[in-house]
Amino acid sequence: MFTIYNKGSVQFRGTSDNLYNLHKIDELASSRLKPDNETFSYIDNDTNKEKKQYDSEAINSYKKIANMDTTDIVYNVQDIMTKDCITINIESTIQEAYDILKDNTINQIPIVTASFQIVGLISNRVILKMIMSDMENSSMILKKKLSDIDLSECITTDPISDIRRVAKVMINFNHDAIPVVNSNDILVGIVSKTDIIKAVSHIPDFKLWA
Repeated sequence: MFTIYNKGSVQFRGTSDNLYNLHKIDELASSRLKPDNETFSYIDNDTNKEKKQYDSEAINSYKKIANMDTTDIVYNVQDIMTKDCITINIESTIQEAYDILKDNTINQIPIVTASFQIVGLISNRVILKMIMSDMENSSMILKKKLSDIDLSECITTDPISDIRRVAKVMINFNHDAIPVVNSNDILVGIVSKTDIIKAVSHIPDFKLWA
């Protein structure tokens, strides 16, 4: 399941197939990532026996559609995401965002409210583009609050999305990372291309290619 936020407001919530229909992509990156059909819906962390049985049936159904061996383990985003990710408050300045990016040697940070609801992402690329667009007033730009700038739509995923599905969205939409939010729009982590590469390298039975 994926969600698009625009300045903190939900603009879209649905499967990746619907995401592609909403945002037509002229030239999708070449990819062998499958499956192309998504059967998962959001599942709360209920531990009762009936719920576990439903989860198992849903996963096996997913594997059959994906032409996967039903003995294969399906890894979700929550299994590999960075949980204690660095964030920045919406009322912070662009300069503060830049300093955090530089000090932590990262490329992007999620922007959140005081209650950790996701608002968007800010990256080195975005900051550089703003400065380059008005070099004479660069110092004034850096003093602006994040709440005062036009942020691009932010694509997020939920904790139980299949890693394959998220990896495909990253490739097709040219995203280096995707924030992970729960059903209350609260940020619970972030998953990056680096996280996926580490999973492929360190989890013997993890298969990225279906």
